[in-house]
Amino acid sequence: MNLDASVDAARPWVEAADPRPTYPILLDPAFVVPERYGMMNIPSVVWIDEDGDLVRAPTIAPGDDTFRSFTNVDSSTHHEALRRWVIDGEAPPAEAATASPPDPALQQARAERRLAAALHAAGRSEAAEAHFAKAEELAPLDFTIVRGSMLQRGLDPFGTEFFEFWQRWEDAGRPGYGAMG
Repeated sequence: MNLDASVDAARPWVEAADPRPTYPILLDPAFVVPERYGMMNIPSVVWIDEDGDLVRAPTIAPGDDTFRSFTNVDSSTHHEALRRWVIDGEAPPAEAATASPPDPALQQARAERRLAAALHAAGRSEAAEAHFAKAEELAPLDFTIVRGSMLQRGLDPFGTEFFEFWQRWEDAGRPGYGAMG
């Protein structure tokens, strides 16, 4: 799944992947999936079984170790747990399937971000900015809100603003970024 605003923004990442994906890539610029599953950071993984039941709540689980020095997350931990579930039928502990409900401030922040994105898409960038700012004020350490809105706000999601956000998040103890175990 990709949260970019367009297929063209996602295309270089998909084309550069080795091996190149042969499965569909969901484009979700409205952030519907992260909001429905309570994802706070990207990349996140949610395990859903054949019956559509949540097996493991959102957790950080990179597909490889490309950004390991940045995330401090070892991808092999996730891969091993996933293999135990898929091959051996060993599901994660019951608490792993329970996502905490968002608090009222986070719910409001998500609503503000949705409104901002709709205003931005309608060409009302100035009005959108007030709602992006309110969303960030309510959830200042949420990746899907802060970093996820950077492109729409005219900011570089790999630039100075991102690294300033990253430092605030790091200083706060990396909330929402529990490693897969």
